[in-house]
Amino acid sequence: MALADTEVDLRKITGKTIFRNTTVCLKLTEQEAQLLDEFATGKGVARSEWMRDVILRELRGPSVSDPSLAEILGVRLLLVNVLRPLAAGQRITAEAFDKLLDEIGRAKYQLAEKLTVDGRR
Repeated sequence: MALADTEVDLRKITGKTIFRNTTVCLKLTEQEAQLLDEFATGKGVARSEWMRDVILRELRGPSVSDPSLAEILGVRLLLVNVLRPLAAGQRITAEAFDKLLDEIGRAKYQLAEKLTVDGRR
């Protein structure tokens, strides 16, 4: 997981072990605890490690490098830029469509990063 990789990098840089000395508790039903155990085991990590990773990831917000947001924005840009001319009765040439795809390919990651940064403010 990404958080574990970050911790390993910090240990290499600082030469120090990261100590966690604060406990946070929560109550679950037996069924919820069983689901949690099964899920964490399926991921190959301890329950506490999985919970910590999820909590910290949520607190930090979405990753700027999250490709899902960029792809969703790319599809939206494509739809808007193709459907508007079609709705107006215009035709799109293959060259214009290819050019549009190239522009969207370049712009979608910048737009996703901007939206993520703006959302954190």
